[in-house]
Amino acid sequence: MSLAGKVAIVTGSGRGLGLAYARELARQGAAVVVNDVDASVADEAVRTIKSDGGRAAAVVAPVGSSDVAKQLVEAAVSEFGRLDILVTNAGILRDKSLLKMTDDDFDAVINVHLRGTFTCAREAFGYFKENGIAGRIITIGSPTGQRGNFGQTNYAAAKAGIVGMVRTWAMEMKKAGVTVNAVIPVAATAMTKTVPYFQKAVEADERGEAMPAFFRHELGFGTADDVAGLVAFLASDAAAEVTGQAIGAGGDRLQLWTHPEAAATEYREGGWGYQDLVENFGTLFGDKLQSVGEEFLPLPEELKPEPSGTAAKAG
Repeated sequence: MSLAGKVAIVTGSGRGLGLAYARELARQGAAVVVNDVDASVADEAVRTIKSDGGRAAAVVAPVGSSDVAKQLVEAAVSEFGRLDILVTNAGILRDKSLLKMTDDDFDAVINVHLRGTFTCAREAFGYFKENGIAGRIITIGSPTGQRGNFGQTNYAAAKAGIVGMVRTWAMEMKKAGVTVNAVIPVAATAMTKTVPYFQKAVEADERGEAMPAFFRHELGFGTADDVAGLVAFLASDAAAEVTGQAIGAGGDRLQLWTHPEAAATEYREGGWGYQDLVENFGTLFGDKLQSVGEEFLPLPEELKPEPSGTAAKAG
C-alpha cells in the first residue's frame, strides 16, 4: 500500500468529506487520528475505519487553539509512533449576508477554518522539521475561497486565506522537504444538500445510485470519495514534487487552479492620477474586469429541482 507505515491526522473527520479522506488514507495503509467535536461521531468513525481493516484513534476536541493542535500531534505520536501527514479539514458555517453577520459569526468561522489550519500546520511542521520527516500537509479550500459566494463573507475569507498561507508555506517548508497543498473539493455535503440546483445529484447519491453525468462531468460535482483519492495522492511519495498548489477535485473533473495573475497591465509616465483614471480606466480595463461568484450551466429539464425545493445559495 502506498502509505504503509505512515501516520496521518485528519481534522473534522467524524463524517462527510473528512471521514472519506480518513478512510482512504487508511485504505492506502496509513494509521489515522480522527478528530471531531462529538465523541460518539468520532468513535463511530474509528469503528468504521477499523471495520475496513485500517488503524485509527480519536481525538475529541474543537480545532482552532494551539493546545488542540499540540494534542493532535501528541496523539499521533503516542498512538502510532510518529506523524507524516496532516489534513486540515475541520470547518463550520455561519452563513449570513454582510449586514446580518455578527462578530461572533465571523470569528467562529475564522477560528476553526483559518486559525485551525494555521495552528495545526505550525505544530505538524515543527514536528516534521525536528524529526527530519519529509511530511505532507494537505489543507482544504473551497470554490467560495477562489471565486466568492453570496452570504459567505467569513467562509470566503477563511478559504482564500488558507490558499494564501499554502503559497507562503510552500516556500518556507521547501528546504525541509515538506510539501503543502490546498484541495478544492466540489462534492455532496450537508451544505449542498440544501441547494435546489444540486437536488437530483444529492438524491441519487443518498439512494446509492450514480449521479447524473451532467453533474459529474459538466459541473465536476460528485461524492466525497471522488475527492479522497487526490488527498491520498498528495499525502504519498508520488507527490513529492507537488507543493504550493491549489487543486480542485469533484466528480469526473480534476483542476489545477492558477495563482492570481494580472489580467491586464498599462503604464503611464509619471503614474496614474485621479483624472487620468477617470478619463482612461474604462477604455483600458472596462472589458477586462473579472467576474465574481461561480457561474453554473443551465440544468437540463429532467434534472431541475422539484417545485417544493427550498431556495438556497450554492458554494
